[in-house]
Amino acid sequence: MSPKLLFQLHLVLGYVAWLLCFGAYIWPRLKSMDPFDAQRAIATLHSFRFFGLVFMLPGVVSPDLPASFAVFAAYGDLATGLLAMLALLTARIRALFWSFVVAFNLVGAADLILDYYHAIQADLPAHAGELGAMYAIPVIYVPLLAITHATAFYLLLRPQFKAAPVF
Repeated sequence: MSPKLLFQLHLVLGYVAWLLCFGAYIWPRLKSMDPFDAQRAIATLHSFRFFGLVFMLPGVVSPDLPASFAVFAAYGDLATGLLAMLALLTARIRALFWSFVVAFNLVGAADLILDYYHAIQADLPAHAGELGAMYAIPVIYVPLLAITHATAFYLLLRPQFKAAPVF
């Protein structure tokens, strides 16, 4: 099997596995939580996106990894991770917290979409071996990030029902 086909298969199976796990274990819990707590949980996951800087670390990834993909992915992840950390740090100032939640989700989702675009332009699947150990990021971590961004947007946009007062 070619490296390109293996990478694409791993990517699809990463989404399938995470969607199964998410549907069975994570989604039922998130949808039952207070919206603030659910967004804090999602922000906590995304606060680790600083790890994407590793795409620019020689010796971890190949120096032949296309810069058009690596640099953009690294800094997009860093920006998203920092915004998620700011959301967590401002949890006691609700208006600021919600602003950072929206910001990290917009920046993070845009980053993933543009990373897919850059990966296609650089034909990254054909050169997946140049990712080295970081091969796990796009095939295991990115599907979960994409799913949680979609979830965060859904939770932000769904109507919030207030319980009627009991007399």
